[in-house]
Amino acid sequence: MHVVAVLALDQVVAFDLAAPCQIFAGARLPDGRVPYEVRVCAVPGARTTARGADCFRLETPWGLESLVQAHTIVIPGHANCLEPPPAETVDLLREAAARGTRIASICTGAFILAATGLLDGMRATTHWHYAGELQRRHPTIVVDASVLYVDNGALLTSAGIAAGLDLCLHLVRRDHGATVAGDTARYTVTPPQRHGGQAQYIKHPSPEEREGRLQSTLAWLHRNLDAPLTLRDIAEHAGYSTRSLNRQFQEQVGTSPLQWLLRARVERAQELLETTGLPVEVIAERVGFASGAVLRRHFTRHAGTTPQTYRHTFRGVHEAGR
Repeated sequence: MHVVAVLALDQVVAFDLAAPCQIFAGARLPDGRVPYEVRVCAVPGARTTARGADCFRLETPWGLESLVQAHTIVIPGHANCLEPPPAETVDLLREAAARGTRIASICTGAFILAATGLLDGMRATTHWHYAGELQRRHPTIVVDASVLYVDNGALLTSAGIAAGLDLCLHLVRRDHGATVAGDTARYTVTPPQRHGGQAQYIKHPSPEEREGRLQSTLAWLHRNLDAPLTLRDIAEHAGYSTRSLNRQFQEQVGTSPLQWLLRARVERAQELLETTGLPVEVIAERVGFASGAVLRRHFTRHAGTTPQTYRHTFRGVHEAGR
């Protein structure tokens, strides 16, 4: 069983604390097995906060010493992020990292992770409001305030609040594939995971916009991934000029139409690799790539591995569930 330890220092942000609990505890493999055990590791009497307002106190059987027993540690944001974290916490995180534990931070939890020195020389992100301060305090870290999350392998960081959901779903996808991550998102009534390179600064559409042309166009794109769609085709369906379409996508989705389409095609290819025995050439045709070579190139760039290796890693999970 993969143990996920969620660090809860005093004044931990309630949403950041709950998000990994919900995502990892809600994940299920195709055969119904539970892949994660979630442990909230707290200091005695720890309080949670929502922008400084005390919400509730935590009572958990796991203390901070349990962090070193975890396979993954998630560090939520907390109200005291600009104060040095307890030395004991820093030491435990360093010890866990030395043992090969994966560590991810949500929002201002990046300040705790940065205090360990583990992020030195790496790219990282945090809530846009605190990015400048993180960079000032830790000049050797390359702070990117424009993205939702950054994956450095064993060390990951995410932007504020809702981006923590994206990061947790990303970890589920890394561990168990696209289908399990998608099922987890649906179960928790969470939108499908946004990829890490999307912008933090996304305009939230009005109800009219949300129910209007862009949402219907996204659904249409999902239904027509195999079609040789151009930017002009997408703009025509949405009823925008190509320039307005690009602007609407950047404001509401955080990326361009063609980049969104490319990501959707790769994700659909992941699902087909997991759940079918179709050859890569056939999958390429079904998801709209011109050839298997084109699929392999984009797949490797976005998924970090080849289609064949991905299938070998994740298809067995689904076969075991049949």
